Amino acid sequence: MNPDAVLKLFETTGALLHGHFLLSSGLHSRQYFQCAKVLQYPKFAEQLCAQIAEHFVKHNISAVAAPAIGGIIVAHEIARSLNARAIFTEREGGSMALRRGFEIKKGERLLVVEDVITTGGSVAEVIALVKSLGGDVAGAACIVDRSGGRAELGVELFSLIQLNIETTPPERCELCRQGAPLVKPGSRKISDG
Repeated sequence: MNPDAVLKLFETTGALLHGHFLLSSGLHSRQYFQCAKVLQYPKFAEQLCAQIAEHFVKHNISAVAAPAIGGIIVAHEIARSLNARAIFTEREGGSMALRRGFEIKKGERLLVVEDVITTGGSVAEVIALVKSLGGDVAGAACIVDRSGGRAELGVELFSLIQLNIETTPPERCELCRQGAPLVKPGSRKISDG
């Protein structure tokens, strides 16, 4: 699937939303990619994630790690294609942690994945966690890179579609000044301070 076909898939499944959105990063945006609307169809999840897995097939990946919640299905489908384990991290006391008995062996080669990246903050946290536990991060991947390639992760970032979607801090948001209702469709809670 080329980037145009991926974007078309988001549009036809209603996964590309337009409005006034609060992102997990705390930034505001006029567009939101609700990957769950695409990934609810196993056929599409398999197609998209197999394409990502194909890029990393020669990297000897033994596990695929993702932040919960958005990255779980992506990690699972990519791991299936790579014949690897799929694990996910969760926030515990404000930091990413492995729970549910998941482990990373020293020197184990991992791929860190997410559904959508805007700033790369969650993925960077997972990468740091994997490294702190002795894992070797082979790279990172996502379906949609909204950063336009600007997310700094310290490892290769592969995406199926890369877009430069405007995001703004709340204090500079034109939609806020116009009184447009703010919607927070993501899964991560935003702290107020």
